[in-house]
Amino acid sequence: MKHLFKATLNWTSQQNQNKLSERYYSKTHQIKIEGKPVLDISAAKAFKGDPSLYNPEDLLLSSLVSCHMMSYLYVCSQNGIEILEYSDHAEAILEVSPDGSGRFVEVKLFPKVKISNSDQIELALQLHQKANQLCFIANSCNFSVLHEASCEVAII
Repeated sequence: MKHLFKATLNWTSQQNQNKLSERYYSKTHQIKIEGKPVLDISAAKAFKGDPSLYNPEDLLLSSLVSCHMMSYLYVCSQNGIEILEYSDHAEAILEVSPDGSGRFVEVKLFPKVKISNSDQIELALQLHQKANQLCFIANSCNFSVLHEASCEVAII
């Protein structure tokens, strides 16, 4: 089964003229996905972008965090684990080569989960591996996606 996703990018030098310099074009642009709010995007500050806007690196990391959580919630539901809270504080390492090319070399996810049943803590921790195997975004990456998960019972 295949699914098609579409996005439209718009950039012109006219909309960015006041931000042009002799050496750099403005990196600010918009991504439009039908039926959704427009995303204003730039490069990361380190790459002469507008730091107040999302950048491709932010969006890649956000995609991994979000996809892992959704995959994790799915595998927990399949295993009868009631998740009461889920949070994550992810980090990504980007290496830039002397020629200006670069790539992510590692992403670490730090999911923190609260469940309802103390007897399921070990299984809840193990299921992060299964979620990683199912995650569409992680499966599309050519770098390590590591997990340092924690789990506790929520006090109700």
